[in-house]
Amino acid sequence: MVRAGIIGSTGYAGSELVRLLMGHKEAEIKWYGSRSYIGEKYAKVYRNMFEIVDAVCMDDHMEELADQVDVIFTATPQGLCASLVNESILSKVKIVDLSADFRLKDVAVYEEWYKIKHPSPEFLPEAVYGLCEVNREAVKKARLVANPGCYTTCSILTTRPLVKERLIDPNTLIVDAKSGTSGAGRGAKLPNLFCEVNENMKAYGVASHRHTPEIEEQLSRACGKPLTISFTPHLVPMNRGILVTAYASLEKGVDAARVQEVYERYYGGEKFIRVLGEGECPETKWVEGSNYVDIGFKMDPRTNRIVMMGALDNLVKGAAGQAVQNMNLLFGLDEAEGLEAVPMFP
Repeated sequence: MVRAGIIGSTGYAGSELVRLLMGHKEAEIKWYGSRSYIGEKYAKVYRNMFEIVDAVCMDDHMEELADQVDVIFTATPQGLCASLVNESILSKVKIVDLSADFRLKDVAVYEEWYKIKHPSPEFLPEAVYGLCEVNREAVKKARLVANPGCYTTCSILTTRPLVKERLIDPNTLIVDAKSGTSGAGRGAKLPNLFCEVNENMKAYGVASHRHTPEIEEQLSRACGKPLTISFTPHLVPMNRGILVTAYASLEKGVDAARVQEVYERYYGGEKFIRVLGEGECPETKWVEGSNYVDIGFKMDPRTNRIVMMGALDNLVKGAAGQAVQNMNLLFGLDEAEGLEAVPMFP
């Protein structure tokens, strides 16, 4: 059994990790970390775990935790994991970090967009970007995995095959993304109150959202040259889900059959990516509660552009599910173990 510890287990992503790992045949949770609820029963914080989890919440002492488990998940705000990790810890345990601390390779870019000083930039070169369908073999050999976020996972997986195969002009790429409110975390914030969110939709982080350089960095690697995108996220009044609608100009001679062939070649063998046919639009309700990503597209010959669409659950494939997928790769387990739940509906 893989022994797991979770730092930040009482946030939304942390609680989703608990839910998924409770159904994992080859993993057990040894440490429920939470600064806010130290000493309280986990099932008191999340009543859905009543008579399922009997443990109490502990602190975030990573040095002590590293002696007790095989893998540590850090579902924490930016800066915390990087402030705790060191060589001694990485020599004893693998870390899957759900924050952005190790996703960007350029420390200056991280500090510019996240407005904090990076506490341990020496580990940036070895951290593996944990987008499983792209970096599967590198993840298997890693000590430190930077688990991608929800917007980035959906944006990259939806557009990357066409960027890499040069079917689109990458510098015309526009990504419009919608997220459910759980993506903002569990903390009490005025903009996330029911009356603020309900019956409303709004853009935020316009031309300044901190996931922008992460998407650009990964897509730049795919196309082999620097790439700049326009990325605009929106908050919608639902609990879960990400819907990405991306637009780009097509290169000369590209038709729907070619686009479909590329998507099928990249993702046809992937368990958790479902490629739809041309003109079929993904919907968040068909992936809710699951680790699946649905991807579709529509050609627009009038403008010589393509509309690429992707949908996922921001707490599963966009956070905890992908983290468990990465853990499975790290320990040579079936990649789908603990993640084969059918999407919920209604």
